[in-house]
Amino acid sequence: MTARPSNTPATRRRTQAERTEESTRRLIEAAIDLILERGCRGTTLKDVGEKAGYSRGLANYRFGSKDSLFQEVVLYSRRQWRAELERELGDKRGLDAILAATDAFQRYLASAPRHYRAMILLWYDAVGHPSSLNTRLSAHHNAQLRDVRRWVEQGIEDDTIDSSTDPSGFAASFYSCMFGTVYQWQLQPDRFDLDGVFDNYKFLVLRALKPG
Repeated sequence: MTARPSNTPATRRRTQAERTEESTRRLIEAAIDLILERGCRGTTLKDVGEKAGYSRGLANYRFGSKDSLFQEVVLYSRRQWRAELERELGDKRGLDAILAATDAFQRYLASAPRHYRAMILLWYDAVGHPSSLNTRLSAHHNAQLRDVRRWVEQGIEDDTIDSSTDPSGFAASFYSCMFGTVYQWQLQPDRFDLDGVFDNYKFLVLRALKPG
């Protein structure tokens, strides 16, 4: 029998934790595919397990319920968005942070990430249906509102934003525009002028927020 050369590295066996992480990622990706193909209600744990290449029962064993699986999809999408936002923000604050966040959101929608489109479908489906998923989505939204309020407060401190601006009111208006844009983009993605809408919005933001 030929011995393996001593300089050939042995293939490292993955740990149980690594295998679990990989299977969880594949299950979440399969859930995203099914949500986009069939909608939230047409997605089942059984089909998620099969699409991911595992047994029918693995998704149920791993997550316990469809609601819990959907929460993981939301967390997955949120992590991706936060990474994109933080890259754009850097150390910006105040008005610059608001404009940077707007640019980041525009690019994010233009790239049409699967996980974000799936989260939007989950968001719409969860409205008016009290559940742990609804609670998770509300917490995600509240965190986004806090970010915008903080940027407005910073801009007032730095004199880059008019001191009469209401931070909470602006934050609510900011996300009303973002969600309205998402709705129209989802409805007619090929006909919706995404760049034009965001250019106009930034123009209005500058007019509304700049002092004097």
